[in-house]
Amino acid sequence: MLQISGIHHIAIICSDYERSKRFYTEVLGLKMIAEVYREERRSYKLDLALNGHYVIELFSFPHPPARVSRPEAAGLRHLAWEVKDLDATIQHLQTHNVVAEPIRIDEFTGKRFTFISDPDDLPIEFYER
Repeated sequence: MLQISGIHHIAIICSDYERSKRFYTEVLGLKMIAEVYREERRSYKLDLALNGHYVIELFSFPHPPARVSRPEAAGLRHLAWEVKDLDATIQHLQTHNVVAEPIRIDEFTGKRFTFISDPDDLPIEFYER
């Protein structure tokens, strides 16, 4: 049997590196671990951590094609972050002019959740613990 011990990281390609870097660090509060510019690819690679754990690898590449978000397409659908207080999370997002969808209730768990979009329209879910 395959012995997977956890998710190592999630890679995201962005269209505007500085805008996405600000979003993931200033709005979502992820911490920068390492940032490298790769001249041969004309690409940045930014490693980001949550609570000391490496979680996101943010890339920039020249002229990446737009991601299809709606209608929903096959493939990775969204990132989901667990939060303690969904109302406080939404309030924080609003201070950064990030609009959250109306709160929904998970029909199976009874837990509250909402979605936002990152600067490239990647759906991001906040799921209340």
